[in-house]
Amino acid sequence: MERLERSGRWLRAGLAGGRVSRRLPWLLLAIVLLGSALKDGDLVPETPMRNKRNPLNVYFVKVAWAWTFWLLLPFITVTTYQFAKSKFLYGTTKSLLMVLRRLSALAVGTAIWYICTGLFMYIENLTGACSTSGKLSEPHRLYATKQECHQDNGIWNGFDISGHCFLLSYCALMIVEEVAVLEGLSIDQNSKLRVVINGLFVSLCFLTMIWVFMFLCTAVYFHDFSQKLLGVLIGLSAWYGTYRFWYLKPFSPGLPLPNIPLSSKKYSYSR
Repeated sequence: MERLERSGRWLRAGLAGGRVSRRLPWLLLAIVLLGSALKDGDLVPETPMRNKRNPLNVYFVKVAWAWTFWLLLPFITVTTYQFAKSKFLYGTTKSLLMVLRRLSALAVGTAIWYICTGLFMYIENLTGACSTSGKLSEPHRLYATKQECHQDNGIWNGFDISGHCFLLSYCALMIVEEVAVLEGLSIDQNSKLRVVINGLFVSLCFLTMIWVFMFLCTAVYFHDFSQKLLGVLIGLSAWYGTYRFWYLKPFSPGLPLPNIPLSSKKYSYSR
């Protein structure tokens, strides 16, 4: 428990003041630029991360939104409820409504993930063609989708916007925004609730490190530069459009509570 407390305290100090949330978007763009330059110059060493079947890719990145969703769900629930009860002095009903409002950010994130990944697949199918090793005597078949092509052991050549760059950047930025709630949350050091929140917080920080590391691996090993750049720009746009624009409005999931000016009627939760 003491080690968890020390880890949480050290990570909170690193996130204090919003330094990470301000610098992370620029770091992700720099990774794409530098990683693509290394890849194009054939300067990247052979490592297990070049294989798409590496454990981090299979068990984490392939289900990145699920990991992000199921760790943020209890974290947002517990911290929002605790903050509402202690700072706003709301009753149980008001506090639960505030929790539901903040949890709707996860519904927004799910919609963004679903729409964008579907759009990426549609663009790849629309712009692609299938290359197969069929015999010359066989009639030439037209393939409508990447899936049909792969069923015949073909190679689909289309504009494949990097879903990894999009999703990993969006998930990392979303986590950094949500854990900012701890800057204004005070809990008794010997409380079991503090242990739970610290455990979730450290897990989310560890998950963010995995997302950034796998983002780096994507940048140096996979996709063309334009595909990666477009992917990360869409991820950054999704983050900016929600946390820097829409969530400042009254009819939205709202920002994590310490970021809401308590004296501002426009941005505060209605009592």
